[in-house]
Amino acid sequence: MKITINHAQIEGTDASVFDNLQETLTRFINDRQWTNLQFRENERINCNLNITITQYDKTSNTFKCKAIIQANRPVFNSTYTTTIYNNTDPNFDFEFAQFDQLEYNEENRDNQLVALCAYYAYLIIGLNLDTFAPNGGEDILQKCMNLANNCQTFTWAGWESFKDDRNRFAIINDYLDNGFSPFRKFQYTYYRKGLDQMADSPEKALKEITNGIETELKQAKDNKPMSMLPQIWTDYKRDEIASMYKGKATQKEKESVYDILFNINPSQNNAWQKIKE
Repeated sequence: MKITINHAQIEGTDASVFDNLQETLTRFINDRQWTNLQFRENERINCNLNITITQYDKTSNTFKCKAIIQANRPVFNSTYTTTIYNNTDPNFDFEFAQFDQLEYNEENRDNQLVALCAYYAYLIIGLNLDTFAPNGGEDILQKCMNLANNCQTFTWAGWESFKDDRNRFAIINDYLDNGFSPFRKFQYTYYRKGLDQMADSPEKALKEITNGIETELKQAKDNKPMSMLPQIWTDYKRDEIASMYKGKATQKEKESVYDILFNINPSQNNAWQKIKE
């Protein structure tokens, strides 16, 4: 994972603390073995964590930040990489003193910065595994859910259960909800049966994606209409989906896909209109 720290909003502070934060996070996230699984080079996830510091109190070592978390995975038999997660966390807040050492213990999660790193490591690895096998990330996603549950004992922003439909708790809780099982199945359909087969069987691959949108994605939206996950997902998949259908598929399929995606995320209508071209 590539860590970027933007501290342009903080004036009059020695930048060495921000440099040390970046080095510490890079070491902690990338050197730790988050799972026992071994990944080949062409299966590695490419991740970016872009942290913008909006407030910093040197006396209390507290940071108020927002973060953009993005993860891509390779598409088989191509040089193309596809986004599996891209979202903004507006409450990426923590305490950090220069030269602090970060250590993760599953039984002791009293450090918010460690909890934030672990949450996104588990979430991204789990989402990635779901794209390779149906519910393939179950074990590691349960670790993510357990961490979010354990953080309820603190008053940290962004972890509160059932307070914010886009916060960290809501994202993992919705994703693992039984009513959202079609959405999880759709991750496998879209990436493994769809994108990964595009090079060899483009028509069949697009048909799989169309069927997945018409059944699994639509069913997930119907099951949990208040969940923000389908909207978040379509926010970062819009251009890829629009380009996929341009000049391909039947008009009936295009209309069907358009209607479903517009119902999920009308704010992206400019992209959805391109599907019908």
